[in-house]
Amino acid sequence: MENGSAFLAVINSTLICYEVSGLENLPEDGPALIIYYHGALPIDMYYLTAETMLKRNRLIHTIGDRFLDRIPGWRLVSRVMNVTSGSVQSCVETLRAGELLSIAPGGVYEAQFGDNTYEVLWKKRTGFARVALEAQVPIVPMLTVNIRECFRTVAVGKSVCARIYNILKVPVLPIYGGFPVKLHTILGKPIPHDASLTPEELQEKVVAAIADLVKQHQRVPGDILQAIGDRFDSKHFLQQKEKI
Repeated sequence: MENGSAFLAVINSTLICYEVSGLENLPEDGPALIIYYHGALPIDMYYLTAETMLKRNRLIHTIGDRFLDRIPGWRLVSRVMNVTSGSVQSCVETLRAGELLSIAPGGVYEAQFGDNTYEVLWKKRTGFARVALEAQVPIVPMLTVNIRECFRTVAVGKSVCARIYNILKVPVLPIYGGFPVKLHTILGKPIPHDASLTPEELQEKVVAAIADLVKQHQRVPGDILQAIGDRFDSKHFLQQKEKI
């Protein structure tokens, strides 16, 4: 894992302009569930894993979609980055072991069919909420500013592709990008465990927390050129940090 973290740190310093705010919202030890908005590609999660390993000496376990197991070479990446396709029970066990765990409830659907308005597309998925309630852990909401401007999905034919996705459950929209934007991961205030909440109520609470991060920190609609310009606009990101 150390080699993977060092490799990503080099990428961070050369290709991608990246920073994290709110790292103190992750516990120094003990479990927490990180719930994040899924960009077209979840590269921010890998960068955060590297930052957390380097600065806090803590490994983040990540849940990935099952279709990833079919991609040649993915198993090597998943071993390095500790990505698994987990069930509710396996996620609970990871948290009960005192680990950090990250889940993007929107998954591939949000990755494929989200856009630069940063609307949360989780449908009625409550699995992550059941995990948090059963494991009795806090939830840390996460958003990466400009993640939709770094990589995007082709907008043409989205309605047809959505129908195909609902049948095949695999990504069908082409992805383009790799634009050198400024990426800024924001870890919000933890949502403490509350046994009185139902999974549906907790889901609504987390959706609201993610939407609030978007409202406070993300330019909507997102713009690729402005996101590239953010690399050179320190004032813009200082203002964001003051809001956290």
